[in-house]
Amino acid sequence: MPWYVYIIECKDAKLYTGITNNLERRIKEHNCGNGGRFTKYRAPVKLLYTESCPNKPQALRREAQIKQLERVEKLALIETK
Repeated sequence: MPWYVYIIECKDAKLYTGITNNLERRIKEHNCGNGGRFTKYRAPVKLLYTESCPNKPQALRREAQIKQLERVEKLALIETK
């Protein structure tokens, strides 16, 4: 089963990067306030970017790489997809 790295935009325009093996479920969790502390009070969220990875360790590495990017770099990454 593939894992996904994703970037969502919260209602306050903040970007959040995460990983999951079930993208649809995870976005629903974020929008219901159960997706984590960062997004709990920032819902609704909008999915902007996804990237498939073959396994969880690779997804975690890619997530860490994306989290190191500046906001403008993340927005440029989103535009490439």
